[in-house]
Amino acid sequence: MQYCPYCRKQLEKLNLGDRNRMACPDVQCGFVHWNNPIPVVAAIVEHDDHVILVQNVGWPKTWFGLVTGFLEAGEMPEEGVLREVEEETGLKAKLESYVGMYEFYRQNQLLIAYHVSVDSNAVKIPKHEIADYKWVHIEAIEPWTAGTGQALKDWLGSRGIKRDLVEFGEANK
Repeated sequence: MQYCPYCRKQLEKLNLGDRNRMACPDVQCGFVHWNNPIPVVAAIVEHDDHVILVQNVGWPKTWFGLVTGFLEAGEMPEEGVLREVEEETGLKAKLESYVGMYEFYRQNQLLIAYHVSVDSNAVKIPKHEIADYKWVHIEAIEPWTAGTGQALKDWLGSRGIKRDLVEFGEANK
């Protein structure tokens, strides 16, 4: 963000709240771009000892990740993760457990991860959003270094499966 969305003056770096933030220099305007992280829900979707990994449209062919999506206004994370699973897989999910919160600084996101289960593996993906998917057995899945990989590693650890993180794109080929 370079310009104030209210008065259109060029923003400047100002020290506010012990951090440099882009802010409008006009004290009458007072706009501050706080750049707060965006809440994103992530689902470790399990069926019959397999986890689904999805490939978002536009991702390289080797990139697969968890089902994720932006939390909507007025929505609790538990509701959002179930909605995202249904939107991206066509499957109704049951919330099993909270996994944790994770940073994804590169995208300025706060990831809120859950383990969910589904009664079927008959996925119906929305082609405008998901390019491909695959079910990977829990014993074979490898968590990755980016974004939701740490959540997957923690979840596997809670099941007694110890895994090192691998580079995103190298996991689960």
